[in-house]
Amino acid sequence: MKQTMRVLISGASIAGPALAYWLRRHGFDVTVIERAPSLRPGGYGVDIRGAAIKVLRRMGILDQVRAADTRMTGVYFVNSKGKIEGQISEASIANQQGLDIEIMRDDLSNILYDLTKDTVQYIWGDSITSIHETEASTEVQFIHGKPQTFDLVIGADGLHSNVRTLIFGDDAQFKRTLGCYISIFTLGNYLNLDHQQLLYSMPGKTVGMYSAYDNTEAKGMLLFQSEALKYDRYDTESQKKLVENAFVGCTDWETSHLLKSLKEATDFYFDEVCQIHMPTWSKGRITLVGDAGYGPSPLSGQGSSLALVGAYVLAGELKAAHGDYARAFVAYEQEMRKFVEKNQKIGLMAAGSMIEKSNFKIFLRNLMLRIPTLMVVQFKMISKMIAKAANGIELKNY
Repeated sequence: MKQTMRVLISGASIAGPALAYWLRRHGFDVTVIERAPSLRPGGYGVDIRGAAIKVLRRMGILDQVRAADTRMTGVYFVNSKGKIEGQISEASIANQQGLDIEIMRDDLSNILYDLTKDTVQYIWGDSITSIHETEASTEVQFIHGKPQTFDLVIGADGLHSNVRTLIFGDDAQFKRTLGCYISIFTLGNYLNLDHQQLLYSMPGKTVGMYSAYDNTEAKGMLLFQSEALKYDRYDTESQKKLVENAFVGCTDWETSHLLKSLKEATDFYFDEVCQIHMPTWSKGRITLVGDAGYGPSPLSGQGSSLALVGAYVLAGELKAAHGDYARAFVAYEQEMRKFVEKNQKIGLMAAGSMIEKSNFKIFLRNLMLRIPTLMVVQFKMISKMIAKAANGIELKNY
């Protein structure tokens, strides 16, 4: 690398700050731009396992992340009256104590930001409007800031990536919908849940609640099957309406209370459960990392792990290629592609298990949950599969 390469990263959630850390460590000059005015609060519990644990160890923040573990003890399936019909211990859903970590998304985001805020320039409340690539660089224009020139632009801006849309075109061609929508928001822990999650299933819908931040609050979750819905991604009120409409007439268990809490929620999250599949993640001086390039879906639990590993590999390959970005981007895709595919398979499986289509299927599942030997066999299989996917990459030492 002759002179220091300037890199612009779009997105300051998980993939963005993680990539910024590694690029900075490898001698790049890094700027992160984020549409939100500050770090986004809220979100849900995310899992970190396998290769991603090694990445955190190499970043020197594994203990810090582990200290913020949600310490969930299990998932309980309840009926319309709240009576427990079956349960899954946390260990049996592939969260092996001492190995895997579940952390709230905003806790992880804060740790990564604290790690990078002194060495990386962050621009808040702004967004890229155009990227024009020349022979020598990329000229980038913003909604508010003055145009700037960078050597590389990287989209780490999530499932609805702005960079992806600007460079590769419309979402629709890369989005593989899993046929449902999810909403998550904060409410009081009025059921006094103790490091546990409750789920109530109706055909085509699931209502859930779990304790968060050491039981000081709870997260409500509403999940429903639906044809594609049209809505403005920045209009929270219209999204809340969509969720309310999907649950009209549903009053069993705590559904009414959750819908009331949803109206007042200030950290409301809503999205389609979908995956991103692209033939390539790079074009010229622009590439994508994390959900922007290969989101495995919010239900997979693998999104943050893919983001952390992707950031490590992309930065490492750029360093190894001495800034020859074309060579680095090819190597990055070769290293990551199989790993991504394995983890996206887990995402498909997770979406299928979160919503049951009929009362009979709900009955069957609850019945199975009450037969310990059956459960043990089934969860051993699932855990093995998840562990295999999560460890399905040999991390190079860059």
